[in-house]
Amino acid sequence: MSGPSLTGDGTPEDVWWAPGGLDTIPARDPAAVRPPGRVVVVAPHPDDEVLGVGGTLAAWAPVEVLVVAVTDGEGSHPDSPTLAPSTLAERRAEERRAALEVLGIGASVHRLELPDGGVAADDVAAGLGAVLRHGDTVLVPVDGDGHPDHDATGDGGARAARRAGVACWHYPVWLWHWADPGAVSFDGARRVVLPASARRAKADAIGCFTTQIAPLSDDPRDATILSAPVLARFRRDAEIVWGPR
Repeated sequence: MSGPSLTGDGTPEDVWWAPGGLDTIPARDPAAVRPPGRVVVVAPHPDDEVLGVGGTLAAWAPVEVLVVAVTDGEGSHPDSPTLAPSTLAERRAEERRAALEVLGIGASVHRLELPDGGVAADDVAAGLGAVLRHGDTVLVPVDGDGHPDHDATGDGGARAARRAGVACWHYPVWLWHWADPGAVSFDGARRVVLPASARRAKADAIGCFTTQIAPLSDDPRDATILSAPVLARFRRDAEIVWGPR
């Protein structure tokens, strides 16, 4: 059975903010939900950590952050006549480095090097489990985010957190695109209200991912991945996280 559609413009922002939507989630100051130890963000592809929780991470700075890079993002343009997968992976790694620097969090990156488009939950659990330590807080994609790599990452990441006995939080990326408020349970969710400085940092960090927010060339196979309507959902004044679980 096919998953939700990740094409087109997706669910408009006004739908998410309609009565019964995101405004029903308890608002929290970033400092009130900041974990006491290291934050380990598990990102299926380069940019997911920024899109999902970049503003929150910026608001928490200074904080020790480890980004676990599940894939290198080489599959975002599988038929590109412009960039080979290996070159695209290198570009995306550099974009991530620049974005994390813009966020001001000094994050380190641990690469699992799993195949983009072919992530297995067991591999994520094994790779993440090898780097977790007591007192960590793990952030993984929310259950049912909608992209197969995200769902496998969320499953495997949550399993690794349970085995290590550490807190696990969940963040959405593609959920905002295909779902609507009636399809989502906000039980356990927090609306982290971002200060202006964190919003600016996140916007600048997103701008670093030029391979995703702009076409690689005029060829249709090099089309933009993150269109303006998609990006609008990541320019909110708040980020939503579920947890701890």
